[in-house]
Amino acid sequence: MSIELRIFTEPQQGATYDDLLRVARTAEQLGYGAFFRSDHYLAMNSDGLPGPTDAWITLAGIARETSTIRLGTLVTSATFRYPGPLAISVAQVDAMSGGRVDLGLGAGWFEEEHTSYGIPFPPLGERFDKLEEQLAVITGLWETPAGQTFSYDGKHYPIVSSPALPKPVQSPRPPILVGGGGKKRTPALAAKYADEFNIPFASIDDTSTQFDRVRAACTSAGRAPESLAYSTALVLCCGKTEDEIARRAAAIGREVPELRENGAAGSPAELVDKIGRYGELGASRVYLQVLDLSDLDHLELVASEVMGQLR
Repeated sequence: MSIELRIFTEPQQGATYDDLLRVARTAEQLGYGAFFRSDHYLAMNSDGLPGPTDAWITLAGIARETSTIRLGTLVTSATFRYPGPLAISVAQVDAMSGGRVDLGLGAGWFEEEHTSYGIPFPPLGERFDKLEEQLAVITGLWETPAGQTFSYDGKHYPIVSSPALPKPVQSPRPPILVGGGGKKRTPALAAKYADEFNIPFASIDDTSTQFDRVRAACTSAGRAPESLAYSTALVLCCGKTEDEIARRAAAIGREVPELRENGAAGSPAELVDKIGRYGELGASRVYLQVLDLSDLDHLELVASEVMGQLR
């Protein structure tokens, strides 16, 4: 069983571009598989200073200042952007990185960030309809052979004779990640469009159930379930001693018992055990949510004491 560790940040909670670049470069140097960031415009439970940073502008900059680590979003909200311009932006960042981009795309859920910045927030069903159309449009644009045009008879995003340019570096396209805990539409969308399925911050039992739903959706769609990568996301709080664990928990405003129950928390040995249990369910990647971006020693500890035991 081999599990890749990826770093996942929440910049809306308070981070500058330079903060994120420091974490991304450190993660690259330490051998993490990817640097991902959320795509949010409003903080949750903090002042969020100095304010939000745009996900794809950030990743474009980091793409030019790193060389090997993969870059992506967990996840971009379909409510934030039109699919055509988003396909162009992601293809450009893919080129700027030399083909190191993954696109995570979701329906959006945080109403307050929409009202705070003038972004329409339709009902859940419509958000999923728009997500499905965005997945169809983005993959369709990228996969259209050069020299041909792409059209799509969508209700929300009709496309007429698009030149479908630019093409991403990765062929036929960058990997697509779809995630969440929805019982029907989410697994169906993952089976149809995704290269990776992610369920974040879920228990072992809930993760097992959702992975099984996605595998069943793949089978129903005529797709081999093993052709999809499966992953989870867990908040990180690791330490060599109980005092170190408590200090890191306090720094992110969390309690150690709760983190041990719900996250990747405790000693390095505890992390190896916890992550291994997700691996037994089929997870080949774990996104470690790093909330204290100033604590680069935290990343070094996990790289030196945990990463090697998961390969």
